[in-house]
Formats: sequence, structure tokens, C-alpha cells
Amino acid sequence: MADPRRHGHRRSADRHRDRGERQRHGEPAHRVREAPGSRDDDPDDRAGADIPRTGDDRGEARFPAPETTASEPTPTKDPGPASTFAGDGEYLVGEDIAPGTYKTAGPDDDFGCYWARLKNASGEFDAIIANNNLNGPGRVTLKKGEYFQTQRCQEWVKSG
Repeated sequence: MADPRRHGHRRSADRHRDRGERQRHGEPAHRVREAPGSRDDDPDDRAGADIPRTGDDRGEARFPAPETTASEPTPTKDPGPASTFAGDGEYLVGEDIAPGTYKTAGPDDDFGCYWARLKNASGEFDAIIANNNLNGPGRVTLKKGEYFQTQRCQEWVKSG
């Protein structure tokens, strides 16, 4: 069988070896071939001739790396209590959720939406300040220090 290198073909192993040799010597692994007559011999006539660059006479240009500056990170503001919250849970007003008036679109199922304003989180019946069962949209005004309990409601959104 004839040696394929005699016909201008190179074996894959030879190409990979040569590519590795070029990389070890600081040359790119792949070279871009230019069409004959596409290079201008006068470097001052080339586009971008006023940009400082380094390179060699094979047409490879290396542009200097852009300068970077470090900036001081801006401090993030503490997000504070939420102004929207899920329709199930118990929240401390002023800590978990912001004081104010909230509205809901109503129940998220057929059983209705229950909410209660509470003096504390004891779970005792006398802790209830006010409560309601909604079958449609509703509003409630919450004060700092109260607890708010909600069950089977859609999301509550601060409206005032």
C-alpha cells in the first residue's frame, strides 16, 4: 500500500502531533489560511493599523488585553418583611410580613378561605382578635405585633 503522505495527505495522528507541537511553542493549534493576494504588504494600510498589537510576520496579531477596574459592591438593603405571602400559614406582622391592608382573590379550593388576626401564637380561642371565612375576594388590615393566620386562601398582596 502506498504511503498516503506522498500524495499530500497526512495521517490523523501526524496532524494531532503537529498541533500539539505548535501549542507547546506558543503557536495556535489551528491556522487560518489566507487567500493568495489577500494580505497587504504595507502594515500601515491595514484597517486598525493604529491599534497597538504584537505578533509575528505570519499575519497573526495579538491585541493587548483590555484594562479592567474593580468597583466597590453596593450594599444591599435588608428586604424587611414581605408585602406578599402564601395563602397558608401563620405570620408575625412586622417581622414576617409588613403591617398594612392586604387583599386576596379568595379561596384556592371549594372549602373556602379562612383568616384570623391573633394576639399571640398560643393557639387558644381567646387569642383571636378577628376572623372570617371567605367564599370570594377579601381584605384585612394587619397591625404590627399581631399574628395573622390564613388557610386555603390564594396569595395575599399588600394593597395599602
